[in-house]
Amino acid sequence: MKTFEYARPSSLDEAIELLGEDWGQTEVLAGGTDLVTAMKQRITTPDRVVSLQDIEELRGVSEEDGALRIGAMTPIGPFMRDSRVREHFPALSTAMEGMAAPQVYSRATIGGNLCQRPRCWYFRLGYGLLAQDNGRVMTEDGENRYHAIFGNDGAARFVHPSGLAPGFIALNAEIHLLGPDGARSMAMEDFFRIPSADGERETALAPNEVVTHVTVPLNGKRNATYEVRDRGSLNWPLTAAAVAFSLNNGVAEDVRIVLGHVAPTPWDAPEAAEALEGAAPDEETAIACGNAAVEGATPLSRNGYKTQLVRTSVKRAILAAAQQA
Repeated sequence: MKTFEYARPSSLDEAIELLGEDWGQTEVLAGGTDLVTAMKQRITTPDRVVSLQDIEELRGVSEEDGALRIGAMTPIGPFMRDSRVREHFPALSTAMEGMAAPQVYSRATIGGNLCQRPRCWYFRLGYGLLAQDNGRVMTEDGENRYHAIFGNDGAARFVHPSGLAPGFIALNAEIHLLGPDGARSMAMEDFFRIPSADGERETALAPNEVVTHVTVPLNGKRNATYEVRDRGSLNWPLTAAAVAFSLNNGVAEDVRIVLGHVAPTPWDAPEAAEALEGAAPDEETAIACGNAAVEGATPLSRNGYKTQLVRTSVKRAILAAAQQA
């Protein structure tokens, strides 16, 4: 690991002042479960690391203006066990249960989960975010079984690693940022982007900004996440689906379905949502939604199996949400 300067500010204003204007100059340290590994692998070699550990206003879950406010530095464990999260947002608490590692529960944070870098092995082995070798995209016919089946028409073929992002998007969450120009907010789906060059990042976050919190409206929607994993713990899902909808006289309304681990960003599935809108969320409809969710999928040479897993994820997420009291 390259030597670096370590800063541990006690306020947000001080933290912002310590951040650089270009990626690579500085990095924000939240829980460190991703950043420390990335620094050891020399994926990033910052001159300064700015820890947010001492900034208490970034922690905790509270109700605020008809929404749940979740601080970016809230650890996964307390977030997952919070009674309000479990009652109103099982799509979020369930997504975190599969991690099943006490070390991750105690250290990893909400903001860190949303901002973690891709787990693509080409990227982690030093071939860059777009996995290119002398102009050749290595994921074209290489070891691509865990890579994207949507949004992969460019060089970016990795899948977005966040387990929380699909649920947040399905629940119409907003993410809140702070930088030298002040605070700004955006819909969660607008926070993620597909990079077109190795020097770009996968989010709208600027190098001198931090995520402060996330807000999720308490609108009473039924919601669920279903993940398909290769193993039961300590492994990222192969596919995931998060669904949220209102149930009115037995039919689903205001439906949102978002897929995870199948594209360089959390992937909205409007065709699947349309198949559920105005219909009873029963098994027949759930199967139809799963089929609609894979429309437009373009599997690579070794990951075609993901299309069936998407169908299963969507179907089971809908049925899980429909069974909620």
